[in-house]
Amino acid sequence: MKETEDKQVLDRSHVDTLQKLLSDMKYGSVTLIIQDGKIVQIDKTEKHRIKN
Repeated sequence: MKETEDKQVLDRSHVDTLQKLLSDMKYGSVTLIIQDGKIVQIDKTEKHRIKN
């Protein structure tokens, strides 16, 4: 791939998925798995805090 070519890693469906995952998360992380310049997997790890 030439350096002058633009890669579009995020398309609208990715943005919508990320927005949905993040909208109800209070603590945690989201990891994007990229292969050949494209998102192939989105992992969500959510943490629940226990208050004593």
